[in-house]
Amino acid sequence: MSPASSPMAWVFLLIFLLEPDLAWALPSFQEVKAAWLPSEAFLLDREGKLVQELRLDFKVRRLSWTNLDEMSPALIEAIVAAEDRRFQRHPGVDWRALVAAVWGRLLGRPARGASTITMQLVALLDPRFAPGKGRRDVRQKLEQMRAALELETRWSKGEILEAYLNRVGFRGELQGAAAAARAFFDKRPQGLSEAEAVLLAAVLPSPNAEPKRIIARACAITKAGGMRTDCAALRRLALAVLDRPARPDFAVELAPHLARRLLKSPGESLRTSLDEGVQRLVLNALEQQLRGLNGRNVRDGAALVVDNASGEVLAYVASGGPFSRAAKVDGIRARRQAGSTLKPLLYGLALEKRYLTAASILDDTPIKLETTSGLYIPQNYDRDFKGLVSVRTALASSLNIPAVRALILLGVDRFRDGLRDFGYLSISQPGEYYGFSLSLGSAEVSLLEQVNAYRTLANGGIFSPLRFFTAQAENCPECGKEPTRRVLSEAAAFIVSDILSDRTGRAVTFGLSNPLATRFWSAVKTGTSKDMRDNWCIGYSSRYTVGVWVGNFEGDSMRDVSGISGAAPAWLEIMNALHPTQASDSPNPPAGVVRRDIRFEPGLEPARSEWFIQGTETEIVRLADTKTQLPRIDSPANGVVIALDPDIPPRNQAVFFTARPPRSDTSFVLDGKTVAAAVNSHKWRPRPGAHQLALVGRNGKVYDQVAFSVRGLTR
Repeated sequence: MSPASSPMAWVFLLIFLLEPDLAWALPSFQEVKAAWLPSEAFLLDREGKLVQELRLDFKVRRLSWTNLDEMSPALIEAIVAAEDRRFQRHPGVDWRALVAAVWGRLLGRPARGASTITMQLVALLDPRFAPGKGRRDVRQKLEQMRAALELETRWSKGEILEAYLNRVGFRGELQGAAAAARAFFDKRPQGLSEAEAVLLAAVLPSPNAEPKRIIARACAITKAGGMRTDCAALRRLALAVLDRPARPDFAVELAPHLARRLLKSPGESLRTSLDEGVQRLVLNALEQQLRGLNGRNVRDGAALVVDNASGEVLAYVASGGPFSRAAKVDGIRARRQAGSTLKPLLYGLALEKRYLTAASILDDTPIKLETTSGLYIPQNYDRDFKGLVSVRTALASSLNIPAVRALILLGVDRFRDGLRDFGYLSISQPGEYYGFSLSLGSAEVSLLEQVNAYRTLANGGIFSPLRFFTAQAENCPECGKEPTRRVLSEAAAFIVSDILSDRTGRAVTFGLSNPLATRFWSAVKTGTSKDMRDNWCIGYSSRYTVGVWVGNFEGDSMRDVSGISGAAPAWLEIMNALHPTQASDSPNPPAGVVRRDIRFEPGLEPARSEWFIQGTETEIVRLADTKTQLPRIDSPANGVVIALDPDIPPRNQAVFFTARPPRSDTSFVLDGKTVAAAVNSHKWRPRPGAHQLALVGRNGKVYDQVAFSVRGLTR
């Protein structure tokens, strides 16, 4: 017997004399492949297109399982040449390499490896066979060899090679050829060149070795495999990639914020209601607008697109700022001051209650209102006052003073409750907390709430929650959870939509040429919060509702940027792109709405055709003669909360009751008791508690009444 055959015989005998309890529970190839979980989870759009990869496993970095036919032939050739040249010919154990290794060890030569790709795969599949801190003993090695022989009888060579290329570790946390190709070369494994494949094969034995050693090994691989790549090219490539961190970039990153909210486990693949094309469109439009605002201290933006009928979210871009300092903030769910964007809902509620019509006249002149913190003196957007204007002009041109007067009519608490019905759950404080400034958007709301509230207007006053999954999605977590409900009459919603689509009506403030004018029917409203911290533009067509916010997540003010110049251009680009050819028709007037030709006396506004809720229509809008005008309480305002100052003597604190027009035949009745004639203002010393003040005629007729409260302790 030759020296070589003697050790081989002993090895062969030992392998098959191992005790039965050391046998390996061999998994099938299909079981191994099915159990594979990438470190990423995947967010898909409605058609199954990838919109976001999100890493959730931080112990290892591996991508989706890659089939053998999806790997570069050069990579397969290089790996086999480097790790197991007789892979296709041996039965799982390379006896020639094993005998040479054993014989060399007996002769005291340097140790050389004899593990085949199959044996390495066994170690990757079962931790018992993996090398620990020290060398494996003879028994473990023999057991690994027997497992390799058994694996080869059950698996094909192609399956063994495919599993190995997916499971083998490269540098650092990288596992599998797909992750390594992405990290080193930003490629998929099927796109690797011969030089790139050889370099990956050279990294395998000692991933953290110095570039010099890896280059030497790469040159040896090309020589042994008879490859065309020369060492000079390998050296240039190695020096270019080995010194930089091997961190794979995301292949697709379109919706990171939504992915972080929805994806829960590695390997998860979740199909949503998003539309990959719309998502890209919105992301590009928002980024382009923010780049255009560079230099005006605008860093952040967010945009949301939803389908009106279903409520399905088509685009969710929560941070689109290339200059953002806080890009991980979700700008769609973050709460910011609403500005003028709540006005359509205010007027809608007032129209529904028949306190106002679209033709009603409101006074756009300075006003001073008593509040808990002193006088509230609202200003208009352009610091100008337009005098007497119709509700249509006031809303379309976003005038502030008329909105405050409308809130006085409706009542702060009623408006607050109405906003909650529209889905503004972030408006959680009592009405007195916000006061009259609620009409101008002092409350903080999210873009998600804003868009769904406007979608409710688009749907004729019917509210339903937004959805992130289609109705056809498997295991839809949102389906059937919350039924639709009416929060505004269809007639009021129709009139508000008509006003928001009126280009002539908004010309008073914005002119006829502005970024709110689409090529088709659309209703839209802008808003700017205090000190230009937030810009909003929210509007809808017959099919889509689009909302855009721009500002700074840190809250610092923008410079000379309004809703028209900040958010509106991006809104316009998105809305126009959503309707490249399809029309957006104006809504049909619902039952209970009538149209009348009206004129104003005096001619405050040109004659026009106007919509009314049936029963409120008129043909002439005439200013009331103060002599015939019904009296009403001018102060205190309905719902006001008056706070007593403990540092001021009670005798020096007073509330004035005033009526307009003052009439000698009326009296102030406080909590059921007459306190003074209403011909002049009455000075009343406030008492803590809730109070009802009525304006009553001599015949007992109640002309007006308000509720207010006083807080504080008397001395």
